[in-house]
Amino acid sequence: MDLDIDLRSVQEARCLVKQARQAFLEIKEYTQEKIDKLVQVMAEAATNNARRLAEMAVEETGIGVLEDKVAKNLLASDKVYQYIKGMKTVGIIGGDPERKVLEIAEPFGVIAGILPTTNPTSTLIYKSLIAIKSRNTIVFSPHPGAVKCSLEAAKVVRDAAVAMGAPPGIIGCLSCATMDGTKELMNHPEVDIILATGGAGMVRAAYSTGKPAYGVGPGNVPAFIERTADIPRAVADIVVSKTFDNGTVCSSEQAIVTEEVIKDKVIDELRKAGCYMLNPTQKRLVEGVLAKPSGGLNPAVVGRTAQKIAAMAGFNVPDDVRVLVAEETGVGRTFPFSMEKLSPTLALYTADDWHSACEKCIEILNYGGIGHTLVIHSKNEEIIKEFAIKKPVSRILVNTPSTHGAVGLSTGLAPSLTLGCGSWGKNSTGDNITPLHLITIKRLAYGLEQVSDQKASSVSKQEMSEDMLRAIITQVLEKVAV
Repeated sequence: MDLDIDLRSVQEARCLVKQARQAFLEIKEYTQEKIDKLVQVMAEAATNNARRLAEMAVEETGIGVLEDKVAKNLLASDKVYQYIKGMKTVGIIGGDPERKVLEIAEPFGVIAGILPTTNPTSTLIYKSLIAIKSRNTIVFSPHPGAVKCSLEAAKVVRDAAVAMGAPPGIIGCLSCATMDGTKELMNHPEVDIILATGGAGMVRAAYSTGKPAYGVGPGNVPAFIERTADIPRAVADIVVSKTFDNGTVCSSEQAIVTEEVIKDKVIDELRKAGCYMLNPTQKRLVEGVLAKPSGGLNPAVVGRTAQKIAAMAGFNVPDDVRVLVAEETGVGRTFPFSMEKLSPTLALYTADDWHSACEKCIEILNYGGIGHTLVIHSKNEEIIKEFAIKKPVSRILVNTPSTHGAVGLSTGLAPSLTLGCGSWGKNSTGDNITPLHLITIKRLAYGLEQVSDQKASSVSKQEMSEDMLRAIITQVLEKVAV
């Protein structure tokens, strides 16, 4: 351990938090119009730099696919902006005239943003936009393997905001990233809330601070192909999802579960789509590189190509192979293909019918994916509803690529790069995180009923009529909606 680096990281975290607190005291007084303008120019700057930042991320981390990282940066900038630009996050944001209640938004304060190596620039852009939209400031702790690209992404969005008059401390990022610096940032008394994206240990650390926190659990997403599905389309969706940025998105499929009666057709379509079916010997070799000797995913395979992973295992596959697929029966530590793999590798399970497939999906989810996401490919609405009711996940996606569906690219879900796993995953929410998760809503509530001993007539002259009060609240809400 380099003590000097750790001390520098801790001191830098303290300085950035101090600057962020000062900036927060200024921007919390901004109007909705001013906040919206800041978010707009930040999003435009990030969109204009999407390719350059993606190139930096690929070069620094060696992980993923350039074009897909560009797409993720555009999701985080333009797609997120289009979704949040009309949100009311300042002052009176809603209410109920009939119940005589007004809702008023208050920001949290200073946010600690933890970044992953798999999505270092897109996650920073997204978290910056939702932080400023909700009148918070944010300080990032990047992954040690992605410091340069994260710093540059922070500079892009910060400079755009500062050019519009925002204080420089509005967005900060550690240039000296260490575990001690990250701990100091998360535990700093002037940090009010944590947005953590990273490994399970990092998420647990965020929740253990005693502060409000939104953490992301592992995905380990199963995809069920039911017998009524459009099999070619289902397989195509799974492959395009699994190969997106070489499988680094936590919502990408990790296992296919299908029924025995359509197994051969599913395998045939997998081969047509560029998947390589591993024989038993090759499967054992790949298992040896997927898992560390002590258990858990080997980081060396994360975001690598199918060719690279096969070579690491000691054999070669053709250049046109997109995904390595292994038939599997078991789930657990002794079955590496059953875990979240964050790479173009898939397990294939076969079940007798949809009931047993349902149980297999739950078994897979319980091994590192509980609460996150499940995909079903089917035309049978009754079975789709049964899966939706019974599965312990926050997102049930139907006939769509999981990577794209969960983050809101191919579905109507909120575009987001922080996907809650709910109580199943020990998370505080199962939502796709938006600016509305970063505000406290206080409520102004007028009395509806007289509870004193006085007769209503004795106070009627001193109080507004209910009709008059409802009319006033309605007028206020109409102004807010404009």
